[in-house]
Amino acid sequence: MPLEEEVMGLLIGGASFVIGMAFLVNILLFVKNKNHRLAYMWVIVHLILLSIAIYFGMQSIRVDQHHPMASEEISLLLGQAGILWAGSILCLIVGLIQFSKVKSP
Repeated sequence: MPLEEEVMGLLIGGASFVIGMAFLVNILLFVKNKNHRLAYMWVIVHLILLSIAIYFGMQSIRVDQHHPMASEEISLLLGQAGILWAGSILCLIVGLIQFSKVKSP
């Protein structure tokens, strides 16, 4: 898909910044809070899988339209991104369930 020259850099920079900040906050809370470490680990796995899904999604935008198998390549990349995104959401759900568990003192 044709895009303006700066758009891909802005997408990469914006996604990297937002996910990087979420990762940093999650690591800081992981170190500070000893009660929900497993939940924070699930959120870290969510962020990693989400980052990979975003990478595949952006790769699908970069595919050369004049390539003979462009449609198939784009479909494969979007399928991979979708599967990774679904996996990341599952990890987030497991993390949320872990956060909701109450530990007795």
